[in-house]
Amino acid sequence: MGIEIERKFLVSSEEWRQQGRGKVYCQGYIHASKERTVRVRLVGDQGYLTIKGASVGPSRMEFEYPIPPEDAMVMLEQLCEPPLIEKKRYLVEHEGFTWEVDEFFGENQGLIVAEIELESEEQSFARPPWLGMEVTDDSRYFNARLASYPYSSWPRESLPRQVDPGSGSREQR
Repeated sequence: MGIEIERKFLVSSEEWRQQGRGKVYCQGYIHASKERTVRVRLVGDQGYLTIKGASVGPSRMEFEYPIPPEDAMVMLEQLCEPPLIEKKRYLVEHEGFTWEVDEFFGENQGLIVAEIELESEEQSFARPPWLGMEVTDDSRYFNARLASYPYSSWPRESLPRQVDPGSGSREQR
């Protein structure tokens, strides 16, 4: 059984951008509930089917399987609930850890989050200087939730402070 231990944070500056190019992701959800999600993902020319259990703090069961990209496309178009999640994922190294920084597009345009996968819930790590507020326990930031309740539909007063990619300064989004 696979266990994912992941912590999620908002991004507070543009410093991470200088560390590389990202890959485009398109993903959708065949089923999404508090207890489990079934996700289809297309990354370049590789498809994936992922099943995740309920989150207990930063941990949850996760099973991921490669599938043909043609199958992923059909599932995304015909089985997944709209809207699909569109994002670019950057892998950013910081003090021995790889951070996944997701810049969202489409209906989640303007949201940028960073995730780190850990070996245990107690594992310590150095915080990069561009890391903002932790949102691990805020279900609004789960990708499955962003598919049903996109960032663009959040009430303006509830939006977090994020970096404006166009200006490099912090502003309310």
